[in-house]
Amino acid sequence: MSRTVKLLAPAAAALGLGATLVTLLAVRASSQAAGMPSTRNGDWTHYTADMRGSKYSPLDQVNGTNFNKLEVAWRFKTDNLGTRPEYKLEGTPLAIRGTLYVTAGTRRSVVALDGKTGELIWSHSYREGNRAAIAPRQLSGRGVSYWTDGKGDERILYVTTGYRLIALNAKNGSMIQSFGEGGVVDLKKGAVFGKGQQIDLETGEIGLHSTPTIVKDVVIVGSSFKEGMTVKTHNNTKGLVRAFDVKSGKLLWTFNTIPRPGEFGNDTWENESWAVNGNTGVWTQITVDEEAGLVYLPVESPTSDFYGGHRPGNNLFGETLVCVDLKTGQRKWHFQIAHHPIWDYDLSSAPLLADINVNGKAIKAAPVSRCGRLKSDPSRSRMCPARRRRRRSRSRRSRRRTRARP
Repeated sequence: MSRTVKLLAPAAAALGLGATLVTLLAVRASSQAAGMPSTRNGDWTHYTADMRGSKYSPLDQVNGTNFNKLEVAWRFKTDNLGTRPEYKLEGTPLAIRGTLYVTAGTRRSVVALDGKTGELIWSHSYREGNRAAIAPRQLSGRGVSYWTDGKGDERILYVTTGYRLIALNAKNGSMIQSFGEGGVVDLKKGAVFGKGQQIDLETGEIGLHSTPTIVKDVVIVGSSFKEGMTVKTHNNTKGLVRAFDVKSGKLLWTFNTIPRPGEFGNDTWENESWAVNGNTGVWTQITVDEEAGLVYLPVESPTSDFYGGHRPGNNLFGETLVCVDLKTGQRKWHFQIAHHPIWDYDLSSAPLLADINVNGKAIKAAPVSRCGRLKSDPSRSRMCPARRRRRRSRSRRSRRRTRARP
Protein backbone atom coordinates (compact mmCIF):
# COMPACT_ATOMS: atom_id res chain seq x y z
CA MET A 1 0.00 0.00 0.00
CA SER A 2 1.38 3.39 -0.96
CA ARG A 3 1.95 5.67 2.02
CA THR A 4 1.80 9.48 1.92
CA VAL A 5 4.87 11.17 3.35
CA LYS A 6 5.49 14.86 3.89
CA LEU A 7 8.53 15.81 1.87
CA LEU A 8 11.42 17.84 3.18
CA ALA A 9 11.52 21.37 1.78
CA PRO A 10 14.87 23.04 1.02
CA ALA A 11 16.36 24.05 4.36
CA ALA A 12 19.46 25.61 5.81
CA ALA A 13 20.24 22.31 7.49
CA ALA A 14 23.39 20.77 6.09
CA LEU A 15 21.55 17.75 4.76
CA GLY A 16 18.40 19.63 3.77
CA LEU A 17 18.63 19.51 -0.01
CA GLY A 18 19.88 15.95 -0.27
CA ALA A 19 17.22 14.64 2.11
CA THR A 20 14.59 16.51 0.11
CA LEU A 21 15.32 14.50 -2.98
CA VAL A 22 15.61 11.07 -1.48
CA THR A 23 12.65 11.33 0.88
CA LEU A 24 10.61 11.69 -2.29
CA LEU A 25 12.17 8.54 -3.68
CA ALA A 26 11.56 6.64 -0.45
CA VAL A 27 7.82 7.41 -0.39
CA ARG A 28 6.84 3.92 -1.49
CA ALA A 29 9.62 2.05 0.22
CA SER A 30 7.23 0.25 2.56
CA SER A 31 5.38 -1.43 -0.28
CA GLN A 32 8.13 -2.16 -2.80
CA ALA A 33 8.69 -5.69 -3.97
CA ALA A 34 11.53 -7.78 -2.63
CA GLY A 35 14.62 -8.28 -4.82
CA MET A 36 17.37 -6.12 -6.21
CA PRO A 37 16.93 -2.40 -5.51
CA SER A 38 16.07 -0.24 -8.53
CA THR A 39 14.35 3.01 -9.43
CA ARG A 40 11.39 0.92 -10.59
CA ASN A 41 10.93 -0.17 -6.97
CA GLY A 42 11.24 3.34 -5.58
CA ASP A 43 14.96 3.23 -4.80
CA TRP A 44 17.73 5.64 -5.82
CA THR A 45 20.70 3.31 -6.21
CA HIS A 46 23.33 5.57 -7.83
CA TYR A 47 24.33 9.22 -7.63
CA THR A 48 23.01 9.50 -11.20
CA ALA A 49 19.98 7.24 -10.46
CA ASP A 50 21.49 4.37 -12.45
CA MET A 51 24.80 3.40 -14.03
CA ARG A 52 23.71 4.93 -17.37
CA GLY A 53 23.37 8.37 -15.79
CA SER A 54 19.67 8.90 -16.51
CA LYS A 55 18.92 10.86 -13.29
CA TYR A 56 15.33 9.67 -13.71
CA SER A 57 12.82 8.05 -11.37
CA PRO A 58 9.33 6.88 -12.43
CA LEU A 59 7.75 7.87 -9.08
CA ASP A 60 4.75 10.14 -9.57
CA GLN A 61 3.09 10.55 -6.17
CA VAL A 62 4.58 14.04 -5.87
CA ASN A 63 3.80 16.07 -8.98
CA GLY A 64 3.01 19.55 -10.26
CA THR A 65 -0.44 19.57 -8.68
CA ASN A 66 0.69 19.01 -5.08
CA PHE A 67 4.31 20.18 -4.98
CA ASN A 68 3.39 23.55 -3.48
CA LYS A 69 1.67 21.80 -0.57
CA LEU A 70 4.70 19.88 0.64
CA GLU A 71 5.83 20.43 4.21
CA VAL A 72 8.99 19.68 6.13
CA ALA A 73 8.92 16.12 7.44
CA TRP A 74 12.27 16.07 9.24
CA ARG A 75 15.76 17.57 9.26
CA PHE A 76 19.12 16.00 10.00
CA LYS A 77 21.88 18.36 11.11
CA THR A 78 25.48 17.45 10.21
CA ASP A 79 27.31 20.29 12.00
CA ASN A 80 28.97 17.95 14.50
CA LEU A 81 30.27 15.52 11.87
CA GLY A 82 33.59 17.28 11.56
CA THR A 83 35.59 20.16 12.93
CA ARG A 84 33.23 22.84 11.59
CA PRO A 85 29.82 23.06 9.89
CA GLU A 86 29.51 22.04 6.25
CA TYR A 87 29.14 24.89 3.76
CA LYS A 88 29.24 23.23 0.35
CA LEU A 89 26.75 20.41 0.08
CA GLU A 90 27.11 18.39 -3.14
CA GLY A 91 25.88 15.00 -1.99
CA THR A 92 22.86 13.06 -3.20
CA PRO A 93 21.80 10.39 -0.70
CA LEU A 94 21.07 6.88 -1.94
CA ALA A 95 17.69 5.38 -1.03
CA ILE A 96 17.75 1.61 -0.59
CA ARG A 97 14.61 -0.08 0.77
CA GLY A 98 13.69 2.92 2.88
CA THR A 99 17.17 3.66 4.24
CA LEU A 100 19.17 6.69 3.14
CA TYR A 101 22.96 6.49 2.82
CA VAL A 102 25.05 9.63 2.43
CA THR A 103 28.34 11.31 3.26
CA ALA A 104 27.98 14.24 5.63
CA GLY A 105 30.01 16.86 7.44
CA THR A 106 33.48 18.27 6.93
CA ARG A 107 35.13 14.98 7.92
CA ARG A 108 33.16 13.17 5.21
CA SER A 109 31.47 10.81 7.61
CA VAL A 110 28.98 8.25 6.30
CA VAL A 111 25.52 8.00 7.86
CA ALA A 112 22.53 5.73 7.39
CA LEU A 113 19.15 7.32 8.14
CA ASP A 114 15.59 6.08 8.42
CA GLY A 115 13.89 7.54 5.35
CA LYS A 116 10.58 8.02 7.15
CA THR A 117 11.78 9.74 10.30
CA GLY A 118 15.35 10.91 9.68
CA GLU A 119 16.52 8.92 12.69
CA LEU A 120 20.21 7.97 12.66
CA ILE A 121 20.69 4.22 12.16
CA TRP A 122 24.50 4.21 12.13
CA SER A 123 27.44 6.48 11.42
CA HIS A 124 31.04 5.90 10.31
CA SER A 125 34.06 8.21 10.43
CA TYR A 126 37.62 7.51 9.28
CA ARG A 127 40.26 9.77 10.84
CA GLU A 128 43.12 10.66 8.48
CA GLY A 129 44.84 13.56 10.22
CA ASN A 130 47.02 15.85 8.14
CA ARG A 131 46.51 13.75 5.02
CA ALA A 132 42.86 14.79 4.99
CA ALA A 133 43.48 18.33 6.19
CA ILE A 134 45.63 19.16 3.13
CA ALA A 135 43.69 17.03 0.63
CA PRO A 136 42.72 18.73 -2.67
CA ARG A 137 39.03 17.79 -2.45
CA GLN A 138 37.54 18.63 0.94
CA LEU A 139 34.18 18.40 2.70
CA SER A 140 31.49 15.74 2.37
CA GLY A 141 31.75 15.15 -1.38
CA ARG A 142 28.99 13.74 -3.55
CA GLY A 143 28.08 10.68 -1.54
CA VAL A 144 28.44 6.92 -1.51
CA SER A 145 27.91 3.88 -3.74
CA TYR A 146 25.96 0.69 -3.07
CA TRP A 147 26.58 -2.95 -3.96
CA THR A 148 24.79 -6.19 -3.17
CA ASP A 149 25.13 -9.78 -4.30
CA GLY A 150 21.36 -10.17 -3.90
CA LYS A 151 21.92 -12.83 -1.23
CA GLY A 152 22.30 -10.67 1.86
CA ASP A 153 25.76 -9.16 1.35
CA GLU A 154 25.14 -5.41 1.09
CA ARG A 155 27.96 -2.86 1.04
CA ILE A 156 28.42 0.89 1.02
CA LEU A 157 31.61 2.15 -0.64
CA TYR A 158 33.03 5.65 -0.65
CA VAL A 159 36.28 7.59 -1.13
CA THR A 160 37.62 9.43 1.92
CA THR A 161 38.91 12.99 1.86
CA GLY A 162 42.45 11.58 1.99
CA TYR A 163 41.81 9.35 -1.06
CA ARG A 164 41.15 5.94 0.42
CA LEU A 165 38.46 3.55 -0.84
CA ILE A 166 36.48 2.09 2.07
CA ALA A 167 33.87 -0.68 2.10
CA LEU A 168 31.23 -0.76 4.85
CA ASN A 169 28.54 -3.20 5.89
CA ALA A 170 25.31 -1.50 4.79
CA LYS A 171 23.41 -2.95 7.74
CA ASN A 172 25.58 -1.67 10.60
CA GLY A 173 28.36 0.51 9.15
CA SER A 174 31.23 -1.77 10.16
CA MET A 175 34.23 -1.98 7.84
CA ILE A 176 34.43 -5.08 5.62
CA GLN A 177 37.63 -6.69 6.91
CA SER A 178 38.11 -8.88 3.80
CA PHE A 179 38.19 -5.81 1.53
CA GLY A 180 41.68 -4.44 0.93
CA GLU A 181 43.50 -4.11 4.24
CA GLY A 182 40.89 -4.22 6.96
CA GLY A 183 38.28 -2.56 4.77
CA VAL A 184 40.58 0.01 3.16
CA VAL A 185 42.34 0.38 -0.21
CA ASP A 186 44.94 3.17 -0.19
CA LEU A 187 44.34 4.89 -3.52
CA LYS A 188 47.48 7.02 -3.23
CA LYS A 189 49.52 3.89 -3.78
CA GLY A 190 50.13 3.76 -7.53
CA ALA A 191 49.57 7.48 -8.09
CA VAL A 192 52.70 8.98 -9.66
CA PHE A 193 54.31 12.12 -11.08
CA GLY A 194 57.14 12.64 -13.56
CA LYS A 195 58.18 9.44 -15.31
CA GLY A 196 56.61 7.22 -12.67
CA GLN A 197 57.75 8.40 -9.25
CA GLN A 198 55.36 7.41 -6.45
CA ILE A 199 53.79 10.45 -4.77
CA ASP A 200 54.14 10.93 -1.03
CA LEU A 201 51.34 9.03 0.72
CA GLU A 202 50.56 11.96 3.02
CA THR A 203 51.34 15.13 1.09
CA GLY A 204 51.01 13.94 -2.52
CA GLU A 205 48.25 15.81 -4.35
CA ILE A 206 45.34 13.63 -5.44
CA GLY A 207 41.79 13.05 -4.20
CA LEU A 208 38.17 12.64 -5.27
CA HIS A 209 34.82 14.10 -4.27
CA SER A 210 32.69 12.03 -6.66
CA THR A 211 31.25 8.62 -5.84
CA PRO A 212 32.80 5.36 -7.05
CA THR A 213 31.00 3.68 -9.96
CA ILE A 214 29.89 0.11 -9.27
CA VAL A 215 28.80 -2.32 -11.97
CA LYS A 216 28.53 -6.06 -11.45
CA ASP A 217 31.43 -6.90 -9.08
CA VAL A 218 33.63 -4.02 -10.25
CA VAL A 219 34.13 -0.67 -8.53
CA ILE A 220 35.68 2.10 -10.68
CA VAL A 221 37.40 5.13 -9.14
CA GLY A 222 38.62 8.32 -10.82
CA SER A 223 40.97 11.04 -9.58
CA SER A 224 41.02 14.79 -9.13
CA PHE A 225 43.27 17.60 -7.97
CA LYS A 226 43.08 21.07 -6.46
CA GLU A 227 40.41 23.34 -7.85
CA GLY A 228 41.63 26.43 -9.63
CA MET A 229 43.25 27.53 -12.85
CA THR A 230 46.92 27.36 -11.86
CA VAL A 231 49.19 24.83 -10.16
CA LYS A 232 52.45 25.20 -8.27
CA THR A 233 54.16 23.03 -10.89
CA HIS A 234 52.97 21.57 -14.16
CA ASN A 235 54.82 18.38 -13.14
CA ASN A 236 51.88 17.50 -10.90
CA THR A 237 50.40 14.12 -10.04
CA LYS A 238 49.10 12.32 -13.14
CA GLY A 239 45.45 11.42 -13.46
CA LEU A 240 44.33 7.80 -13.58
CA VAL A 241 41.24 5.64 -13.41
CA ARG A 242 41.30 2.25 -11.69
CA ALA A 243 38.95 -0.69 -11.29
CA PHE A 244 38.89 -2.93 -8.23
CA ASP A 245 37.12 -6.14 -7.27
CA VAL A 246 34.21 -5.01 -5.10
CA LYS A 247 34.52 -8.06 -2.83
CA SER A 248 38.28 -8.20 -2.22
CA GLY A 249 39.56 -4.75 -3.20
CA LYS A 250 42.03 -6.33 -5.64
CA LEU A 251 43.21 -4.03 -8.46
CA LEU A 252 41.78 -5.19 -11.80
CA TRP A 253 43.05 -2.56 -14.24
CA THR A 254 44.43 0.97 -14.58
CA PHE A 255 43.83 3.50 -17.34
CA ASN A 256 46.42 6.26 -17.59
CA THR A 257 44.86 9.52 -18.75
CA ILE A 258 48.35 10.71 -19.74
CA PRO A 259 49.54 7.79 -21.89
CA ARG A 260 52.94 6.29 -21.07
CA PRO A 261 55.47 5.31 -23.75
CA GLY A 262 54.02 2.44 -25.78
CA GLU A 263 50.43 3.37 -24.93
CA PHE A 264 48.01 4.85 -27.46
CA GLY A 265 48.22 8.65 -27.51
CA ASN A 266 51.69 9.06 -26.00
CA ASP A 267 52.91 10.58 -29.29
CA THR A 268 50.45 13.47 -28.81
CA TRP A 269 52.77 14.74 -26.05
CA GLU A 270 55.64 16.10 -28.11
CA ASN A 271 59.19 16.46 -26.79
CA GLU A 272 58.41 13.85 -24.11
CA SER A 273 56.21 16.41 -22.39
CA TRP A 274 54.09 13.58 -20.94
CA ALA A 275 56.87 13.14 -18.38
CA VAL A 276 56.68 16.67 -16.94
CA ASN A 277 52.91 17.28 -16.85
CA GLY A 278 50.05 16.11 -14.68
CA ASN A 279 46.35 16.34 -13.81
CA THR A 280 43.94 15.11 -16.58
CA GLY A 281 41.84 13.58 -13.84
CA VAL A 282 38.34 12.14 -14.08
CA TRP A 283 36.77 14.15 -11.28
CA THR A 284 33.10 13.85 -12.19
CA GLN A 285 30.85 10.78 -12.31
CA ILE A 286 31.59 7.79 -14.56
CA THR A 287 28.82 5.97 -16.43
CA VAL A 288 28.65 2.41 -17.78
CA ASP A 289 26.79 0.48 -20.48
CA GLU A 290 26.61 -2.85 -18.67
CA GLU A 291 25.10 -4.69 -21.64
CA ALA A 292 27.90 -3.59 -23.97
CA GLY A 293 30.58 -3.85 -21.29
CA LEU A 294 31.75 -0.26 -21.86
CA VAL A 295 32.86 2.44 -19.41
CA TYR A 296 32.75 6.15 -20.28
CA LEU A 297 35.43 8.41 -18.77
CA PRO A 298 35.01 12.22 -18.96
CA VAL A 299 38.57 13.58 -18.63
CA GLU A 300 39.57 17.08 -17.48
CA SER A 301 42.36 19.43 -18.66
CA PRO A 302 46.09 18.81 -18.21
CA THR A 303 48.27 21.25 -16.27
CA SER A 304 47.76 24.16 -16.50
CA ASP A 305 44.21 25.08 -17.47
CA PHE A 306 45.02 28.15 -19.59
CA TYR A 307 48.61 27.56 -20.65
CA GLY A 308 50.11 24.72 -22.67
CA GLY A 309 53.50 26.01 -23.76
CA HIS A 310 55.29 23.23 -21.84
CA ARG A 311 53.23 20.46 -23.49
CA PRO A 312 53.23 20.79 -27.31
CA GLY A 313 50.85 18.48 -29.15
CA ASN A 314 47.20 17.48 -28.83
CA ASN A 315 47.75 16.08 -25.30
CA LEU A 316 45.47 13.05 -25.18
CA PHE A 317 43.43 12.34 -23.17
CA GLY A 318 42.95 15.88 -21.92
CA GLU A 319 39.37 17.15 -22.32
CA THR A 320 38.36 13.86 -23.89
CA LEU A 321 35.53 11.37 -23.58
CA VAL A 322 37.22 7.97 -23.46
CA CYS A 323 35.38 4.68 -23.83
CA VAL A 324 37.15 1.69 -22.26
CA ASP A 325 36.41 -2.00 -21.84
CA LEU A 326 34.79 -2.86 -18.50
CA LYS A 327 36.83 -6.05 -18.03
CA THR A 328 40.26 -4.84 -19.14
CA GLY A 329 40.28 -1.03 -19.11
CA GLN A 330 41.57 -1.02 -22.69
CA ARG A 331 40.59 1.97 -24.84
CA LYS A 332 37.82 1.26 -27.34
CA TRP A 333 37.48 4.78 -28.78
CA HIS A 334 37.80 8.40 -27.76
CA PHE A 335 36.61 11.85 -28.76
CA GLN A 336 38.71 14.86 -27.79
CA ILE A 337 36.57 17.95 -27.24
CA ALA A 338 39.47 20.38 -27.67
CA HIS A 339 42.90 19.53 -29.08
CA HIS A 340 45.79 20.88 -27.01
CA PRO A 341 43.50 22.05 -24.19
CA ILE A 342 44.04 25.63 -23.00
CA TRP A 343 40.45 26.76 -22.30
CA ASP A 344 39.59 24.70 -19.21
CA TYR A 345 36.77 22.91 -21.04
CA ASP A 346 36.55 20.04 -18.56
CA LEU A 347 33.89 17.42 -19.23
CA SER A 348 31.97 18.33 -16.11
CA SER A 349 29.15 15.78 -16.10
CA ALA A 350 28.82 12.07 -16.54
CA PRO A 351 27.86 11.04 -20.10
CA LEU A 352 24.15 10.30 -20.40
CA LEU A 353 23.89 6.93 -22.15
CA ALA A 354 20.78 6.73 -24.30
CA ASP A 355 19.26 4.80 -27.18
CA ILE A 356 18.19 7.38 -29.76
CA ASN A 357 16.53 7.26 -33.18
CA VAL A 358 18.38 8.74 -36.15
CA ASN A 359 16.59 8.57 -39.51
CA GLY A 360 14.56 5.61 -38.32
CA LYS A 361 17.59 3.70 -37.05
CA ALA A 362 18.17 3.01 -33.36
CA ILE A 363 21.70 3.79 -32.20
CA LYS A 364 23.46 3.89 -28.85
CA ALA A 365 24.61 7.41 -28.01
CA ALA A 366 26.68 9.02 -25.26
CA PRO A 367 25.83 12.74 -25.13
CA VAL A 368 28.46 14.54 -23.09
CA SER A 369 28.36 18.03 -21.62
CA ARG A 370 31.03 20.63 -21.21
CA CYS A 371 30.28 22.77 -18.16
CA GLY A 372 26.70 21.50 -18.07
CA ARG A 373 25.87 22.00 -21.76
CA LEU A 374 25.45 19.40 -24.49
CA LYS A 375 27.71 21.44 -26.81
CA SER A 376 31.37 21.48 -27.72
CA ASP A 377 31.55 24.76 -29.62
CA PRO A 378 34.24 26.83 -27.81
CA SER A 379 32.66 30.17 -28.74
CA ARG A 380 32.30 32.72 -26.00
CA SER A 381 28.52 32.70 -26.30
CA ARG A 382 28.48 29.12 -25.00
CA MET A 383 30.98 29.65 -22.22
CA CYS A 384 30.14 28.22 -18.82
CA PRO A 385 28.56 30.99 -16.68
CA ALA A 386 30.98 30.38 -13.80
CA ARG A 387 33.96 30.57 -16.16
CA ARG A 388 32.53 33.72 -17.76
CA ARG A 389 32.31 35.36 -14.31
CA ARG A 390 35.92 34.42 -13.53
CA ARG A 391 37.08 35.86 -16.84
CA ARG A 392 35.16 39.12 -16.27
CA SER A 393 36.65 39.37 -12.80
CA ARG A 394 40.17 38.96 -14.17
CA SER A 395 39.40 41.59 -16.81
CA ARG A 396 38.20 44.08 -14.17
CA ARG A 397 41.31 43.50 -12.05
CA SER A 398 43.49 44.03 -15.13
CA ARG A 399 41.74 47.34 -15.92
CA ARG A 400 42.20 48.52 -12.33
CA ARG A 401 45.92 47.73 -12.46
CA THR A 402 46.20 49.58 -15.76
CA ARG A 403 44.52 52.70 -14.36
CA ALA A 404 46.77 52.62 -11.29
CA ARG A 405 50.00 52.73 -13.29
CA PRO A 406 51.68 56.19 -13.49
